[in-house]
Amino acid sequence: MSIKIAVIGTGHLGSIHAKLLKSATANAMLCGIYDPDQARSERLATELWTHSFKTIEEAFKNSDAVIIASPTIHHFTIAKQALEAGKHCFIEKPITTSYEEALELIKIAEEKNLIIQVGHVERFNPSLLALKDYTIAPLFIEAHRLSQFKPRATDVSVVLDLMIHDIDIVLWLVNSPVKSIDANGVAVLTETPDIANARITFENGCVANLTASRISAQSMRKMRLFQKNAYISMDFGNSTVEVFRLVDEDEVLKESMTPTMMLGNLEAGRTKKSIIFEKPTVPPVNAIAEEQKSFAEAIVFKTPVAVTAREAAEALRVAEEIMKFTIQ
Repeated sequence: MSIKIAVIGTGHLGSIHAKLLKSATANAMLCGIYDPDQARSERLATELWTHSFKTIEEAFKNSDAVIIASPTIHHFTIAKQALEAGKHCFIEKPITTSYEEALELIKIAEEKNLIIQVGHVERFNPSLLALKDYTIAPLFIEAHRLSQFKPRATDVSVVLDLMIHDIDIVLWLVNSPVKSIDANGVAVLTETPDIANARITFENGCVANLTASRISAQSMRKMRLFQKNAYISMDFGNSTVEVFRLVDEDEVLKESMTPTMMLGNLEAGRTKKSIIFEKPTVPPVNAIAEEQKSFAEAIVFKTPVAVTAREAAEALRVAEEIMKFTIQ
């Protein structure tokens, strides 16, 4: 079975989604694209040998599901229309501009038994996928997501533009209710904060320190996890992972591990421990193609939704709490 997917919005991300759907996504086919800018839509449609819908209603009528890659301010209106038309929705992050809007979409989707998946693409980042066999129980997290200034996506705060990626990952990894938030932010080039820092404390004791900037000289997408007996460093931009672990000496032999480097040994009472350095194998995947595949499989095979609307709504709720500290 193959589902028909229409892409709504043919800007930077929409174009990527359309091209990948056309060439790489199993169980799904690109049935057409729609953009209010008809000239842009028709140019891309010609390039991809697909249909350029004249109206959004025509896109709904000819599809089983939609990928919504429009500016964030239009996510709610388009997704609500799509859901009411009976279409499954993949919505680029953030799910909407407000938590209340997200809850309304969830209510409609549940009433109509429709799927919403949200494009928190870093969940599919090869660096994060490389840790699937590791026990993750962070006590402290530090993340930096910095980029050079780009005119697109400045309709929202840097918290919704960039930091929300790390908010989603942290909520997913920690899996504990948020206890408190402290934050600050500054509007430098736009009307909303362009640089922000947030400190999130969780009920289980974990603390996450997140920094996001869209006015940096160099790009950076890094996250470091500190936990009992382990330090993990992920570079989402370069798709690399480094793991430093403290393990029992006999555990090294038992697991037949081949660490990149043995850094030394520690005497801990009667137990000898080894410090090892590993570079987990990073899978060669395209993160956007993987999330498209996951979306299609959730519809066709009823597999679990990778990033649910409720998870995305919670990330948005936390982002809103952070933004209360950054109002200029």
